[in-house]
Amino acid sequence: MRIDERALDDLIVESQDMQSDAIRQTKATVAELRDVGAERRGHGVDPEATERYNASRRDLLKRFGLGAGSLAGRRLLPGVLGTALAGIMASPARADEQLDIKILQTAASLENLAVATYQAALGLPFIKNGNQVVVKFAQTTMTQHAEHGRAFNAQATALGGKAQTNPNPVYLQTVEQAKPTLKSPLDVVKLAATLEEVASDTYLVNTTQLDDGKSKEVMASVMGVEVQHLATLLAVRALLEGNAPQLIAIPTNLPRLPAAAGSVAFKDGAFLQATKETVADPEQGAVK
Repeated sequence: MRIDERALDDLIVESQDMQSDAIRQTKATVAELRDVGAERRGHGVDPEATERYNASRRDLLKRFGLGAGSLAGRRLLPGVLGTALAGIMASPARADEQLDIKILQTAASLENLAVATYQAALGLPFIKNGNQVVVKFAQTTMTQHAEHGRAFNAQATALGGKAQTNPNPVYLQTVEQAKPTLKSPLDVVKLAATLEEVASDTYLVNTTQLDDGKSKEVMASVMGVEVQHLATLLAVRALLEGNAPQLIAIPTNLPRLPAAAGSVAFKDGAFLQATKETVADPEQGAVK
């Protein structure tokens, strides 16, 4: 397979431009967040902010069909997800905890998990010795996730919290369960797409739950990068499922691409459709 290094580099530059904008915005807000954190420590926790968050979470759970009478509410939803969701409903956020900090720590935990997963994938023989476009994408994406994790931790510590250096415990179990089944590039792409979708959907919901406007801006900026990752993975997945790995190439052979190539990344006409499986609650990755 021929790879046009110049074209590939141009695409990476475009991706890095979006990434740079998000990271630059993060650095610009850290000083302001320190002031916000100091003010909050001086006045204590805002109980109204806690109630706004809990009301938002109740609405979200209701939209997902996770009320008290649901399968998750009655602890009948199987597996790790059911246990986690039941725990979420049983423990509303406490007024002695800063919600923005927990949201940022959980975001960092998702980024930490993504870094570890991409790193593990790059060590698999059929990935590192396989399609070099996929390898370059994985390397670039792993670096970007590491930067996202540092950015979220910088925000969390600026607000007075601790940095989250561990992976998200709920989705870590998903990754660990999947590792023995990773036998082909398609398996790896599916797992990576799952993590990117969790990050994208979680950050979409986070923008409505964060109390600080600056944190909302940064969360939305990083979400844009995650969506780009997800779109790429869904397109690659479609080509692998269609037995056309030779079309995963730079430059792209447009005439040979299937008709669905332009829309395969969009689900029912929309990109992000947060569901109970793809949203990490702030309690998940908060530093205990």
